Amino acid sequence: MLKVPCLHTGILSTLSKCGHGDKILIADGNYPLHSNTNDNVERVYLNLTTGLPLVTDVLKVIDQMIAVEKLEVMVPEGGTRPEIFEEFNAIVSSVETLDELGRYEFYEACKAENVKLAIATGEDRIYANVLLTVGVV
Repeated sequence: MLKVPCLHTGILSTLSKCGHGDKILIADGNYPLHSNTNDNVERVYLNLTTGLPLVTDVLKVIDQMIAVEKLEVMVPEGGTRPEIFEEFNAIVSSVETLDELGRYEFYEACKAENVKLAIATGEDRIYANVLLTVGVV
C-alpha cells in the first residue's frame, strides 16, 4: 500500500507526468470545468457533494506532492478579495503573493495547453479557484 498523501490514481498518474511550468487547476463547485479547460487536460471530478471536498483540502494534498512556483486566482469584479485567498497563502508557503486574474482572463489561462490536470471539488465558496504552476524541487 502506498504511503503518500494522495491515493487517487488519476491524480497520481498525471502529477507524475508534470514538469516545470505545467499547471494544475483546483476548481470550486461552480467552475465550468469541461468548457473552460483544454481538450487534453486530465479532468478529475471529486465533487462528491456540496462542501466535499473543499478546494483547500485538495490544495493541502497537492502542495505536499509537488513544488509550487506560482498561484493564480480568479478575482471578482469590483476588487473585493475573497477570504479564501488568505487560506491559499497559508497552505502554500512557497508562494508569497497570488497572481490575480479577472474571470475571463482566468478562464483563458485554464484553457492553455500546459494545464495538465483539472480537479473539480464540492467547494461552495465562490471565487475559490486556484491555478498552480509546477516548480522545481
